Amino acid sequence: MSLMDGIFLTLLNTVACLALPKLLETLSAKSQNIATSPSAKTSQNSNSEIPSFS
Repeated sequence: MSLMDGIFLTLLNTVACLALPKLLETLSAKSQNIATSPSAKTSQNSNSEIPSFS
């Protein structure tokens, strides 16, 4: 392996290690928003039915 191959692989690994966690976080946040949206609507509806004691 030449010096240029080593530099290229190092840069490629650096980009992958920096980009993949952000990509996974973004995908995870999108799936959690989709999953929590119906329950958030339900909880808002149930909160409006709680009687006020003031």
